[in-house]
Amino acid sequence: MDIVIKYFPKLTPEQMLQFSLLEPLYAEWNAQINVISRKDFGSLYEKHVLHSLAIAKFIRFSPGAKILDVGTGGGFPGIPLAIMFPEVQFHLVDSIGKKIKVVNSITQSLGLKNILAEQKRAEQLTGQYDFVVSRAVTGLPEFVSWTKKNISAKQKNAIPNGILYLKGGDIQPEIFPFGKNVFVQDISDYFDEEFFKTKKLVHLIIQKR
Repeated sequence: MDIVIKYFPKLTPEQMLQFSLLEPLYAEWNAQINVISRKDFGSLYEKHVLHSLAIAKFIRFSPGAKILDVGTGGGFPGIPLAIMFPEVQFHLVDSIGKKIKVVNSITQSLGLKNILAEQKRAEQLTGQYDFVVSRAVTGLPEFVSWTKKNISAKQKNAIPNGILYLKGGDIQPEIFPFGKNVFVQDISDYFDEEFFKTKKLVHLIIQKR
């Protein structure tokens, strides 16, 4: 929890409480379902919560914005972002029902009113969103083919609508096809920990007419 406060010192008391509850809530569920790798669980706040919040360093979503989290798993990056942006609507989807069960339970326990979580595949979704967010569920070209239909043409945020993709390692082959529509942010510019040295945030602009 301290690592979140280190980088986000202006949290409200409610946000601090919600973030502090993540560890006991996930611990309870992880004893039943392997939602988070057991070897990583001791680094929950660094490797999952803070990693998700790199998006909050990159952009402050406008109130009323709509964000789609595809392949959310146990609720990342969607749940930390929903805590950070209570006036933004988040739609979290995953194809695995038991993971959505965990997300719904944690959402309810935290009192988050700005999350809708559903068991769905990205290809089934028809809604329109300002941004689609995800933590590297597949290669970027395939992810774009699934989700570009869901990006709204109406702009309401400080940066153009599109995909915000958290990815590690060598991403050049994946972003090459998209040319000038891609911006890559080194997450190590935001966070000092060794874990983030190879982590990137990709912003892919999806232009619609």
